[in-house]
Amino acid sequence: QGINAMPEIMIPLVGTEAELKLLRGKTEETIAAVKKAKSFSGTLDILIGTMIEVPRAALTADEIARQADFFSFGTNDLTQMTFGFSRDDINSFLPDYLQQDILLIDPFQSLDTSGVGQLVDIAVKKGRGVKAGLKLGICGEHGGDPASVQFCHSVGLDYVSCSPFRVP
Repeated sequence: QGINAMPEIMIPLVGTEAELKLLRGKTEETIAAVKKAKSFSGTLDILIGTMIEVPRAALTADEIARQADFFSFGTNDLTQMTFGFSRDDINSFLPDYLQQDILLIDPFQSLDTSGVGQLVDIAVKKGRGVKAGLKLGICGEHGGDPASVQFCHSVGLDYVSCSPFRVP
């Protein structure tokens, strides 16, 4: 009572427009059923969006945007799927990769702007090409890295989020 709630539902790991369309429809049906069961007669706008966590989603963001109210880039998973190695395994070889200049930074701590960043930039342009006002942001550890935040600003993201201990 008296609270201006602005809920958003974020669907993870979407890879195709058809997948998000199906899940969005099921979500809207569930919202309608809950409103009916609770005899809710007010207005409640619930945004439904997706995480962009797989490279395919970034590359087809124009299609996926037709079904999304927002994108949140899951940069931890997008980094993992783009490089093909996990946060769990990287510590076993990262020191060697850094020493030999194979990697210049830990890509799970600071966004790889030349690879993963290109996917983010492509998705921003494609998504906003379909929906100019598409809300865009990132969630994950990169949201607490100043260099990554600067990159996000440069490509036009609206927000960043991270765990409290990563706030710069």
